Amino acid sequence: MTNNWFECKVKYVKMDEVSGKEKKVSAPYLVDAMSFTEAEARIHKELEQMISGDFNVTNISKSNVIELFPNENGDRWFKAKVAFVDVDEASGKEKKTNQYMLAEANNVKQAYEFLEECLSDMIVPYEIPAITESPILDVFPFFNDGEEAIPENLKPISEIESNSNEFE
Repeated sequence: MTNNWFECKVKYVKMDEVSGKEKKVSAPYLVDAMSFTEAEARIHKELEQMISGDFNVTNISKSNVIELFPNENGDRWFKAKVAFVDVDEASGKEKKTNQYMLAEANNVKQAYEFLEECLSDMIVPYEIPAITESPILDVFPFFNDGEEAIPENLKPISEIESNSNEFE
């Protein structure tokens, strides 16, 4: 199953750590969802636990990020442009396809090295022409945390597969 990443911009009032005064901030977050409606519902659910006070979701847009590489040692997200190199067999010409990925790291060098490590088992040749620090504060992947139980009239695939072996 592929992820559908949505970038959600959120405005809220935050306490400035230096001055101790309240200031309005606008921050982007990345949410895995099936639709814009679900993205809005999920960002509300996630941020209600993190932000005290009111906040407004001011924009939701489909992200061009196709894959994430979380790293527990990283403290921010870096957006990498990864160019996959393909050769057209008919013409013999090289064609590059760009895809965007997020890697969690402490700086650009660590992000590059971590991404190289994560992509090391790729069979297709690739280049990493650009890595920049992303403004995204946090990422909320989709986890089925048990809220959506399997309806009684359905069975998990694992049960069906184990039973199907009996008939072979």
